[in-house]
Amino acid sequence: MTISRRIAFATLAAPLALGLAACGDSAEGELTSSEPIEHIAAPDGQAWTDMVQVTDADGYLMGNPDAPIKLIEYGSLTCGACANFAQTGADALKEDYVSTGVVSFELRNQVHNAFDLTLAALVRCSAPESFHPLADQVWKNFNDVMGQMQGGQAQLANLSDVPDEQRFVAIADAAGFLDFFAARGISRDQAAACLADTEEVMAIGDRSEQQSEELGVNATPTFILNGRVLEERSWEDLESVLQTAGARPAEG
Repeated sequence: MTISRRIAFATLAAPLALGLAACGDSAEGELTSSEPIEHIAAPDGQAWTDMVQVTDADGYLMGNPDAPIKLIEYGSLTCGACANFAQTGADALKEDYVSTGVVSFELRNQVHNAFDLTLAALVRCSAPESFHPLADQVWKNFNDVMGQMQGGQAQLANLSDVPDEQRFVAIADAAGFLDFFAARGISRDQAAACLADTEEVMAIGDRSEQQSEELGVNATPTFILNGRVLEERSWEDLESVLQTAGARPAEG
């Protein structure tokens, strides 16, 4: 049975860890020093940070798809360390580096639990351009979202009795996710329709499991720079890595 099916049919009584330590084991990587790379202009009338496309890996790539520095983050929407990065570094990454056309930023979900899987489906429930802002909203309101989620756990003890097409809707409703996303442009009906496609929701978890195994991703957040898995997780350390690779911040 795949991880998404185990998640979908399991009860949700176990408490969730909300700490800021990386959610898993550490990764390793090496750095290669490069000369500064000239900024690359976006197409006329556009900004790189407004350009988002879904990749073959089901990630959401923001910025220049041909950027010489390609950064991927595997993040869990229920991971405190990922929330810390979103709160302390995500805006600077996008505004100072993705905006230059030299760095692209692709966010991929790593799924840790049924709430995580439900959130991963909900942030996909609108246009691709909404994916990053919605994920950031979850992380930037992390304590509130997690508090509501933990408060809803008791309601889900008999989740296995819920029809398949209503399972993720029930999770989202109990955890307060439907109201959270409704306040951010995803109506309850729209969210319910997304979550009713159980096979598509579980496919997100299947891809997460497969990619994590293939790439050796065993912690979140994990960053991959031009195919190399990094050990850096904080924005301060990651910015140094980007600059070593040749990125320079946009001029103010």
